[in-house]
Amino acid sequence: MNEPSAPDQTDTHQAIRSLARLARMLERIMPERLSMADFRMLSAIGDGEARASRLAHRLALGKPTVSATVDSLVKRGLVARTAHGADQRAIDLALTVDGVAVLAEADAVLGRALERIAVETPQPDATLRALAGLGPALDVLLAARDARLTAGDRAAASRPDAAG
Repeated sequence: MNEPSAPDQTDTHQAIRSLARLARMLERIMPERLSMADFRMLSAIGDGEARASRLAHRLALGKPTVSATVDSLVKRGLVARTAHGADQRAIDLALTVDGVAVLAEADAVLGRALERIAVETPQPDATLRALAGLGPALDVLLAARDARLTAGDRAAASRPDAAG
C-alpha cells in the first residue's frame, strides 16, 4: 500500500495565500457588530467551550486576550457569565439569546460567501468538505501538542535536578 504523498510545495504555498485572502474577505463581510475575534469566541462558546481557560487553549490565545474579548461580548449582551455549579469561584460562559442570533447571522453571511467561492472550484462539495476537515485536524494537532507538553512536564519533574 502506498503512503499518501506530501503535497507539492507550490500547492501548499498557494493554499496558504488563498486562506489568507479568504480570511480577509470574511473579515470584511462580517456583520457590523462583530470582529473576526468576536466571531471565533462566540463560535467556540456556542460549540460548548464554557470556560475562559478552555477558550484560550482552543483558540491559541492568551488569557488576557480572552478576558478582554469576553468582557466586550458581555457588555454588548452577547455572552453571559454564570457561576459554575457548586464551585462559586469558577465561571461558565454561555451565549445569550442575542448572542445566538448574532452568531446565526454571521454563520449565514459567511456560509453564503464560502458557498459562492466553492462553486467556482472544480469540485465545490469536496472543497467545502476539505475546509470543514481543517477544524478536526487542528483539534488533533492541539491534542498531540498537549500530550507532548504533558510528557515533557512529567520528564522534567522526574529529573533529579527538578525542583520539587
